[in-house]
Amino acid sequence: MLTVETDPVAVEQRLGSGRLACPGCSGVLARWGHARSRRVRDSDGGLGIVPRRARCIGCGATHVLLPVLLLVRRADTAAVIGAGLTAKATGAGHRLIAALLGRPAETVRGWLRRFAERVEAVRAVFTRWCRDLAPDPVLPGPAGSAWADAIAAVLAVAAAVGARFSIGEVPVWQAASAVSGARLLLPGWPVPAGRG
Repeated sequence: MLTVETDPVAVEQRLGSGRLACPGCSGVLARWGHARSRRVRDSDGGLGIVPRRARCIGCGATHVLLPVLLLVRRADTAAVIGAGLTAKATGAGHRLIAALLGRPAETVRGWLRRFAERVEAVRAVFTRWCRDLAPDPVLPGPAGSAWADAIAAVLAVAAAVGARFSIGEVPVWQAASAVSGARLLLPGWPVPAGRG
């Protein structure tokens, strides 16, 4: 799995020119068909996504090129899930968040439980990214709870990416997807210190 930008034409150009590297061995990725099509819910309805597949010409591993709009194994876009996580940081419960987003309460509760399991690790990962992206970083201070601190770190990374590359405002949850390799809510991410 490799996260890529949202523009499929740009992804094809990078893939065709050998500018995408294998996350396993850093070899060149080449076109290798497509993954199965899927329907993903967005705030405006649904999106039809057919992710590109690539194969490393060095090690032979295949990878799905997942747009940063998405998180692995989630039926909603990263922005919708992020809105739910942000609402929780302000004190909203899963039923209210589900009603606000028009999603099943069980789905939202699943997002919140998964994020709660790793809230401190997420804060630490995103704080490190913020520090690494900015030459003189302004790290987020305490936001009132561990959950709010993690969300503040995610917001800070998006701002740091925009400032570092002079691209202006970066969609927060696309930055979160990119930093986590789309694994923000996947079991085993982030890898605990001392492992891997």
